[in-house]
Amino acid sequence: MKDVKMRLIVAGSKILVCCLLVGLLMALAACSGDEDPIRVDLSKRHTLVAPRQVEAITYAYLPQYSHTTSYERHSQLIEYLRQTTGLPLRQIFPDTFDEHIKMVARGEIDISYSNPSVYLQLADAGAAAFARIVEPSGKPDFRGQIICRRDNTSIRKIEDCKGKRWIAVDPGSAGGYLFPLGLFYDHGISRGDFKAVDFAPGPGGKQEKVVLAVQVGAYDIGTIRKGTLDVVAGKITQGAIRVLAETRAYPGWVYASRKGLDPKVVSLIAEAMFALDYTNKAHHSILSNAGIRGIIPAKDADYDPVRELADKLGLRE
Repeated sequence: MKDVKMRLIVAGSKILVCCLLVGLLMALAACSGDEDPIRVDLSKRHTLVAPRQVEAITYAYLPQYSHTTSYERHSQLIEYLRQTTGLPLRQIFPDTFDEHIKMVARGEIDISYSNPSVYLQLADAGAAAFARIVEPSGKPDFRGQIICRRDNTSIRKIEDCKGKRWIAVDPGSAGGYLFPLGLFYDHGISRGDFKAVDFAPGPGGKQEKVVLAVQVGAYDIGTIRKGTLDVVAGKITQGAIRVLAETRAYPGWVYASRKGLDPKVVSLIAEAMFALDYTNKAHHSILSNAGIRGIIPAKDADYDPVRELADKLGLRE
């Protein structure tokens, strides 16, 4: 029995020695070459944080078109405003009309560029109109359009839209929904008279989606703001779309400042906007790229005709 215990002790000692040798070899391998060991003092710690974006005045264009189109149309204007005012402006991109409205209300969008229908909701949240645009037509107002396929012979006049499938831009769209709804109303057609009323799905690019949905025949009619067909000309089959009717003109797109924004900031931006001159070569590029002829002063009362329309249609509380 004593011999057995002795053999076990010897065997265990051999295993322990082997383990120590393996550990020593591994340590030597890890410390190969001329590298010196690095002593780490775990008592000294520094908390890492993600880099923060520089504080800036945020500028957002209502996402009627894709984010790419929104950026391309307004990047020159924003750069001009940065250089002229010395303010750090940054363009941000809400995905939907509803998100845009909520971000203004939460103070996350300082300068909003929106249609007059959305502006009514922004004003209810405390935003204030300070500028409005002059359209490429040279007038400070714009219209909505009802479109259909050129080869759709069943639709020749507004009354023919009754019972058809209608795709609109967004419930908050002015030219793409509110104005055409008012035109249908004036012709004795209510929303319930259509076979279907749907809105362009997903974020951004809503005007384009309406035109494409009509072109492929997914809907009989669509409603868009006047000027959209020029913007999407490269994305649709030329001559495939027919404009059935246009609405009356309403006050154009509006710049509004969020509630609580420093009036000095608003004044600097407004002055820079009003100084843009379409006949100036450098300014012409900025304005034409944004689809704007000029920017003029605005006040909240300018949008009363839109309020009256929304009230007539029962769209305001």
